[in-house]
Amino acid sequence: MDHAPAGHAPHDTEAKHPRWQPIPAIDRRVFGVLVEKAKTTPEAYPMSLNAIAVASSQKNNRSPLMQLEPEDVQESLDRLRKLGAVAEVQGGGRVPRFRHYAYDWLGVDKVELAVMTELLLRGAQTEGELRGRAARMEPIADVAALRPVLNSLKAKNLILSITPEGRGHVVSHALYEARELEKIKAEHEGFAAAEIRSESTTPIRTAEPSAGAHAATSSPDEVALLREEIRDLRRELDELRTEVRDLRHELGT
Repeated sequence: MDHAPAGHAPHDTEAKHPRWQPIPAIDRRVFGVLVEKAKTTPEAYPMSLNAIAVASSQKNNRSPLMQLEPEDVQESLDRLRKLGAVAEVQGGGRVPRFRHYAYDWLGVDKVELAVMTELLLRGAQTEGELRGRAARMEPIADVAALRPVLNSLKAKNLILSITPEGRGHVVSHALYEARELEKIKAEHEGFAAAEIRSESTTPIRTAEPSAGAHAATSSPDEVALLREEIRDLRRELDELRTEVRDLRHELGT
């Protein structure tokens, strides 16, 4: 199960005093991985240093792609521990393991944390993309169900709009360092401007849709997202097999 802070239910945010602050890209990746795996593979959580390195460097559900070595992860964990975002678990095993304190550190509930985790792992996304990806960790029925969660996170200053609200609305987390945030906003402003120019020059089709088109229930964007999710799940299964093999090796040695 996804571990909430001691003494607090995962949905209880009344007594929390968030301590979050902007952190480097590597620290966001390590922090996000700890939360993701706590939710998706609880049997392998808390995580060892090697398992965190493998999960941080996996190809699916990560942007940008990184290739982190255990020593990179250890330095990141040291920084996050000083901030109170993670901790080493004291136990009888010979391999040190680590857990997150994301609920208290960010001051969020379970669904909000799922949304934040996807943003930390993959960066700026449209509402539709974010809903589909975050729903693998916590139930989010549709974009309409996501919007109150986004509003709550905006009120906590944890996320921000990268493009104007409306169709294709792009959001991201607020844990970027200042220079990174300026770059992200500039990139998406350019994309939005290009899309507007493209739409203004696209001729309007007046032909009647075919019978097959009437039968379709998903937009091309939704179909593409579903295909991407299937590819992600397959890649994640491969990564999980690797993690299990590594964990077995660690326990055996």
